[in-house]
Amino acid sequence: MKPGDRHDRLARARLYVVSGAREKTGDLREFLDAILSAGVDIVQLREKHADAAELIGWGKVFRETTDQHDALFIVNDHPGVALAVEADGVHVGQLDLPPAIARRVVGNSGIVGLSTHSREQWDGPNDDADYLCAGPVWETPTKPGRPAAGLDYIQYAAKSGEERPWFAIGGIDQENLPEVVETGARRIVVVRAITEAKDPAAAVTALVDQLPSPD
Repeated sequence: MKPGDRHDRLARARLYVVSGAREKTGDLREFLDAILSAGVDIVQLREKHADAAELIGWGKVFRETTDQHDALFIVNDHPGVALAVEADGVHVGQLDLPPAIARRVVGNSGIVGLSTHSREQWDGPNDDADYLCAGPVWETPTKPGRPAAGLDYIQYAAKSGEERPWFAIGGIDQENLPEVVETGARRIVVVRAITEAKDPAAAVTALVDQLPSPD
């Protein structure tokens, strides 16, 4: 994907999926192809305990499948790995490398995303991020020990006047998505609702059908 297209694609994105390497099921390529075909705009590789060599190996599969579907590929936490696999960008948390440092690695043409969990973090120094995530809306086992930020936080984000793309995240599924949309979110990040679904492509369709177009 051309660098200029990355930010255009980000602006149009509605559904963002975070996935591991699916080592237990052994179906990474098939899984990615299915969800991207069904309408996922961004996929992120997140394997907290993997080494760089493993991430690079899996990242090549992510890169190949996203290229086939004109979608964005983001690497969690590791800007060096993102650079090595020619990912579109990197996502960092509050305790990871600051966005400004990640920016130096991926360059101005790369995408930098940042997680936020409170109003203070939302309003804090985050100018080096191209997009923000707000959550977790509900407590989730993918982030053990992190309390829910709640729907009030999503409403705060929606009313903040933030012009960059931002995504609600945390425990969102087909049943509770209407509540998230009602608070003002137009983009979401999903993990278990798709990665653990019996039919991931159908789960994608069910979510996309409920999402309004980005403002």
